[in-house]
Amino acid sequence: MERSLDWRPTGIELAVLTSGLTSMGLEILAGRLLAPEFGSSLYTWGSVIGVFLAALSLGYYRGGRRASDATRSDLATLLLWSAGYVAFLLFAGDLVLRASGSLPVPARFAPLFPVTILFGPPVYLLGFISPYAAELSDRETPGAASGHVYALGTVGSIAGAFLTTFLLVPSLSVRNVGLLFGVVLVAASAGLSLPALTRERLVRLGVVLLVLVGVVLTGPLGAAVTGETVYRTQTPYQSLAVVDDGDVRTLYLDGQPHSAMDLDDPDRHVFDYTRYFHLPLLMSEDVDRVLFVGGGGFTGPKHFARMGMTVDVAEIDPVVVRTAEEQFGVEESANLRIHTVGGRQFLQETNRTYDLIVLDAYKRDKVPFQLTTVEFMRLTADRLDEDGVLLANVISAPSGPASRFYRAEYRTMAEVYPQVYAFPTSSTGLVQNIELVATKNGTRVTEAELRQRTETRDVGADLSRAVGFYRADVRTDDVPVLRDGRAPVEQLLDPMAGQAYVVEGADNETRSPDARRPAVAASSPAARPAVVPG
Repeated sequence: MERSLDWRPTGIELAVLTSGLTSMGLEILAGRLLAPEFGSSLYTWGSVIGVFLAALSLGYYRGGRRASDATRSDLATLLLWSAGYVAFLLFAGDLVLRASGSLPVPARFAPLFPVTILFGPPVYLLGFISPYAAELSDRETPGAASGHVYALGTVGSIAGAFLTTFLLVPSLSVRNVGLLFGVVLVAASAGLSLPALTRERLVRLGVVLLVLVGVVLTGPLGAAVTGETVYRTQTPYQSLAVVDDGDVRTLYLDGQPHSAMDLDDPDRHVFDYTRYFHLPLLMSEDVDRVLFVGGGGFTGPKHFARMGMTVDVAEIDPVVVRTAEEQFGVEESANLRIHTVGGRQFLQETNRTYDLIVLDAYKRDKVPFQLTTVEFMRLTADRLDEDGVLLANVISAPSGPASRFYRAEYRTMAEVYPQVYAFPTSSTGLVQNIELVATKNGTRVTEAELRQRTETRDVGADLSRAVGFYRADVRTDDVPVLRDGRAPVEQLLDPMAGQAYVVEGADNETRSPDARRPAVAASSPAARPAVVPG
């Protein structure tokens, strides 16, 4: 008992703790690094977890085979080499991600390549630490030694998981978190080299440390730097950046553009699809109370509040709310109330009813399945008045294999609502914003009637072009109804990977970026591509 109270970790034990902490921290960091290029889908995280487990297993095996000749110096060298490779992934990560995004492989397997190249080697090296440490342990039996070492490694992994998730990623950029892990590895290597720290070892430590700091200061290889990044941070849910390009300010979430505002004319619809949020005003004559699920840059909520409506916004990410207030001129008022909570939770807990609910929380490659299911649609219907309308901003293709998610959502909404309408936002057949409008009123409104109403009703936006994209017949016999128990959103989104995503600007200029290329590089302080989607 006295020994346990006075226990202080030895250099070898600190090496084990460090390897567990950094390997788990790098695993979480990998998911954030890949998100702008490949999204945060099941396939991305499955690739990350699988590659990390494979690299650790191989390291354990190879380390066990060589452990009989292990020394403290070997442990120090392994930690230092791992730190050096962290510097490489910070330097070349953006280039590797871009190159991997253009490989001719099925989209679901694409994340395997950058994860293996960028994270496989350092995790493999860290796998050597535990068997080496067990061999060098002063425990009396091999069982006691291995149990002690793997317990310490697991404790380090737990610390790395919680520290990275709840403190580092929300507080620092991806690059700075990587730098911190590299510095920790260098420090652990130095600690193992004491007290016999040679000049040669000191030089190696200094070189790796300088490279780590230099890479972070100079920026990554292959980053496209245009525009001006006025704000960048990591939130508990995603990476966030605000970029100015001329007079247009754009909000990027996980590298994908989410909202845009004309700094000289904040009332202008920068992207034409935001006009479609006004379509429900053609379906119902009495829209006074509106709920937006998803805030982003608050383009829609601001427009409706200015029209005198009472608007509630349920935005789960508090950093997004703060950014909207500081960078996009959002102010709470009697007409605009912001609730920092998930959309489904808000609807479950509120006793308010609405004339219109707008679902604006879907991304191109990351859709919260709990906001897509028939159970959720029933919840929205319960919170709508008798003539209430639901609008869902879906990103999909209007036809072909890449249309499966939009058509499944259409079918799911039709399980609850008597009438569902589809309005693509582009004349192309490419991936785009498609607005789904569902009404509790069972009478079908024709395109001709909508066109006539655009001429007689003041709905706050010119919808003549939007009405022209009216779709009366959507095939749904080959797609599932999405349910809480089974909502295969990732599989439905998969055909869209690698396809161009287009959006019509308010001036009807079509812009078409590479669908996989990140709009803002995850690790660049001021990176974005030359073309900007909406």
